[in-house]
Amino acid sequence: MSTEILFKFENIKKQFFGVYALNGVTLELKSGTILGLVGENGAGKSTLMNILGGVISPDSGTMTLAGKEYRPHDPSEASWAGIGFIHQELNLFTNLSIAENIFIEDFPRKKGLPLIDRHILVSRTKELLVALDLNASPATKVESLVPGERQLVEIAKALSTDAKIIIFDEPTTSLTAKESEFLFELIRKLRSDGKSIVYISHILADVQALADDIAVLRDGTLVASGPIREFPVDTIISQMIGRTSIHFTRKSETPGTFEALRVEALSQKGIAKNISLSVNEGEIVGIFGLMGSGRTELARMIFGLDTFETGTVLVRGKALLQGDPAAAIALGMAFITENRREEGLLMNVSIADNIALVSLGDFSRRVFGMLDNKRLQPEVARVGKELKIKASSFTRQNAKSLSGGNQQKVVIGKWLLARPEVLIMDEPTRGIDVGAKFEVYTIMDSLAAKGTGILCISSEIEELMGICDRIIVMSRGEIINQFCRQDFSQERIMRSAFRQENRAAVEA
Repeated sequence: MSTEILFKFENIKKQFFGVYALNGVTLELKSGTILGLVGENGAGKSTLMNILGGVISPDSGTMTLAGKEYRPHDPSEASWAGIGFIHQELNLFTNLSIAENIFIEDFPRKKGLPLIDRHILVSRTKELLVALDLNASPATKVESLVPGERQLVEIAKALSTDAKIIIFDEPTTSLTAKESEFLFELIRKLRSDGKSIVYISHILADVQALADDIAVLRDGTLVASGPIREFPVDTIISQMIGRTSIHFTRKSETPGTFEALRVEALSQKGIAKNISLSVNEGEIVGIFGLMGSGRTELARMIFGLDTFETGTVLVRGKALLQGDPAAAIALGMAFITENRREEGLLMNVSIADNIALVSLGDFSRRVFGMLDNKRLQPEVARVGKELKIKASSFTRQNAKSLSGGNQQKVVIGKWLLARPEVLIMDEPTRGIDVGAKFEVYTIMDSLAAKGTGILCISSEIEELMGICDRIIVMSRGEIINQFCRQDFSQERIMRSAFRQENRAAVEA
């Protein structure tokens, strides 16, 4: 195995909205080797690779490629420098042909003319497809290819630029077992051809089978690295979850026995498989799972944003028609999205109007349907005070001007005003500081004490262990395990997510 250093990160730092995504990462990639890059959701893996791939720029720190300074301004510069990036969400134009997708950034031209040389385009594409053992015509539209074949087109695209480093970000998420095994053989062949590979995956068995070296990120910091032979699965998991715990003690009493939410045998091909769960009034149930586990997709289906093939969703015993969020809201359900900036808030609208958004119908005058501001404004002010939203003016200040923590409080406030019976929260504390996290936990505890049933999705095990009565673990669209509070264990929960823990019987 080569010991020559091809690429080096030196003290890389990157912040988003005042929170460190990367904090002083120094990491080396050797020539002709496979580096397994692992860490929990939000550990900084994708941020680090997006910096390598020219998608974003670091706030500070340096990078060197083949001994020379490297600082791309965009993905095109990174591609020209020899960096290939196979994203989890493939960057292909499905309405174009394989050949057009491969060479879309640099079509071969006829000499002296601004015209595409179709003969060279087809011949080069054929060479790449043969090398990747993809039996398809260069003229084949990408929309007709299965996921594994589409991924090979992305790899061909990287090889067409003679990439020195190829990044694979969660490449097996949508592949079958046979497609995954073929991909692994291809990655090994790329290594033998002298390519350097960065392989990002939550499937630790795959990382161990493929990688020569491993690097573990935790909270934006490199906590461990070295030869893969020195890192058994248990050691990797321990390094991934070893950060200082955030302790929060629930104050609310034991949950009630009446079901606020029940999901029965919900299935959607490729997304969810026979999901059954329940949440009682006053209970906080957590859902933990790694990227691709189907957590967010499940939440969207329960709330009615996405449809499903089979199954039933009941709110306080009443069946909910799928694909109808308005009906879900009418039955007393609320949904806090993980993407608050794009889906949870109207960023250029006032704080007060954002909080009032869901409840406008409750504060409309019966005559002419006009808003009754005399009733609405005191209620908005009450919610803002209860949530301790820090703002100079609820009516004059817009949501965009707030910190991440206060934006999240506004999203919560929007649903709090509607007095929900069931509250689904997807990553409720993502991107906010510790102080704001504790305030969100307190709000959740207070709602549970008043009888609201809460289904909380989070990538942070400690968070779920601190606020939940039960934790459900998902993997690849299935419920794998369930833990009651007395059985909470970081290691067991993580092992379940990685399918290392024997499946327990799960009763909804």
